Amino acid sequence: MLSIIVCTYNRDKYLYGALQCIAENGFPTDAYEIVLVNNMSTDNTEAECQRFKNDYPDVSFHYVVETDQGLSFARNRGIAESQGETLLFLDDDSYIQKDYLKNLQQQLDTHPKADAFGGKIDPVFETGEAPKWLSKWNYSWVSAIDMGDKVCPFKSKAFPIGANMGIKKAMLKKTGNFNTQLGRSKKNLMGGEEKDLFERIRQHGGNIYYFPDVVVHHVIPPSRTTKEYVKRLGEGVGRSERIRTLGESKGKYLKRLFSEIVKWGGSLVLWLGFALRGQFEKGNILFTFRRKVSRGLIINQEN
Repeated sequence: MLSIIVCTYNRDKYLYGALQCIAENGFPTDAYEIVLVNNMSTDNTEAECQRFKNDYPDVSFHYVVETDQGLSFARNRGIAESQGETLLFLDDDSYIQKDYLKNLQQQLDTHPKADAFGGKIDPVFETGEAPKWLSKWNYSWVSAIDMGDKVCPFKSKAFPIGANMGIKKAMLKKTGNFNTQLGRSKKNLMGGEEKDLFERIRQHGGNIYYFPDVVVHHVIPPSRTTKEYVKRLGEGVGRSERIRTLGESKGKYLKRLFSEIVKWGGSLVLWLGFALRGQFEKGNILFTFRRKVSRGLIINQEN
């Protein structure tokens, strides 16, 4: 069985539509379950879930409330409540394509050694157009990913994005679940919990695949395209990297500091390239983000 885990916090505007896309995927209802984890929402999330349950009574739908605030807590609760051998994580504002579940099952059957996987994430901007600063170098800032049209392993430091990713439960028994010191909580934009888990999967010899025909359309509101959001995102990334690497060893943290210097050099090269093409907004935003990452990485925010 496939367990589809959807964690939500105050996204009632999108939630019903996201669940509806799953229910109307034309996939046998006895082949999957939906585990909805409400992470202490204060909006109409519960009512929207009840509406979905009434409209689609044939779908196996499990609604639970996680009182510990934070995405990692919510995901771990979803794992604990799930019955399936394969766990699929979707965001509460992610809309899967009509053939998503069929394609996913075919990919899993074709690649039985896949311990984890991720699919293509297509950003859907509510304004109707992408921000002027967007480029392939910061595509992930809007939780988007496109690695082409062929199945391939995630190599080097690449890993799936949480709006469209999955893990075999058998692998989690080896690696453990999401690190609750990492990940977003309310409006805090810390991350790192996905990177941390996928690194542990690699350390255990796990195979992580990219499935190009497993596609999600991810809604991006205007608030996620502002310069202020990029600043908050950068600082969140830096803070999570500080916690993640220091949690392993001081040597790991020092290595991450060195890589930050390298990333500054890369940002400079990219800025020059954009400047030569007159695309200063795309270049400048890279420095804005990098500066905030470095701040979060170096400064202990808890003191």
